[in-house]
Amino acid sequence: MRPVGSSARRIDPRRPASIGPSGLRRIVLGGSEGERSAATLAPAPTASKPLRSAGPFARCVLVVAHADRGALDDHAREVVAAAAVLAEPDCEVVVAVLGACQDDAATWGIDRMLVHSAFDPEAYQPDVAVCWMLELQRLFNPAQWLLADRGADGDLGRRFSVAAGLSVACHVVELSRARLRVRAAGGFDALARPTAVMLLERGVARAALPFVGLGRQGTPPAWPQTPPAAGVDDLGLQAGDPELQSLEEADLILAAGNGVTDVALFNALASALGAATGASRVAVDDGRFPRAKQIGATGKTVSASGYLALGISGAMQHLQGIKDCRHVIAVNRDAAAPIARRAALTVVEDSGTLMRALLDQVRQQRGRA
Repeated sequence: MRPVGSSARRIDPRRPASIGPSGLRRIVLGGSEGERSAATLAPAPTASKPLRSAGPFARCVLVVAHADRGALDDHAREVVAAAAVLAEPDCEVVVAVLGACQDDAATWGIDRMLVHSAFDPEAYQPDVAVCWMLELQRLFNPAQWLLADRGADGDLGRRFSVAAGLSVACHVVELSRARLRVRAAGGFDALARPTAVMLLERGVARAALPFVGLGRQGTPPAWPQTPPAAGVDDLGLQAGDPELQSLEEADLILAAGNGVTDVALFNALASALGAATGASRVAVDDGRFPRAKQIGATGKTVSASGYLALGISGAMQHLQGIKDCRHVIAVNRDAAAPIARRAALTVVEDSGTLMRALLDQVRQQRGRA
């Protein structure tokens, strides 16, 4: 084992990995066997799994996450899984959620879930959220805090660690009870001891656990009534131009394949939906879309919440590029196209016909609004 503070060559957390009995992903150097992503693997039925711990609990580990459309997203679930795997029998896994959340807490290894369903995701209130976490600190005095190192969760974790005077580790790509591996510069990872606040990147743990939690529902502390930050005027959220956003960061992507011949109609639909646009390699090679729009193993890997694939058959290279997308909808005249096996919903229809119908529907709804 290397001494604390030393460095080790970086290991890509998305490389093929095997899942050990504890539920942690193990990457074998030079190996090519195992799964590449656990995002699409559903957990086994709760009834068939043992309870991680029935208590009594002497301490707790606390995970904080923003809800995504009424649920925890894949990244947040991986953070919860990491907390559950590392928690000892006398340690309770508590998850505090900002926003409405309908998830089955027990399935994801949660012992107690505190849901602040009245949280307004469109209001700029990071200072108030920090005060709320300080109250959680007073009530629970957790042994450790875990958050996803992305977006609002990562920002909140950094702000809280400063306000509470707690040590923090960012860009954590691997962890155990005794050691952390954090992403550093120059192709190397740094090794360090666990800190009070840890911000985890994707792939640290598999969301599908071999056990369940108690799944109890708790009452979160009241939302602090504090004045807005001095010098900050909250103008609310404003939608930006999706075409100016990188595909890797897009939340909704409309992708075209060989079956899309009317590019003008495709772009009009994407604009009406507020979606970023992408394309398969075939559509790019034909000159219908620029190379920067190509999605797949030889293009860009995306992780959108919604991915609408129009006229894309689903070659292996393309499926590798969308493996981290949350909801995939495929539109194809061939019901047996490979992408149908990846999609949550497949519409057997000509892509042009569906685009025209969908565009008319969107315009009608906007007219009524």
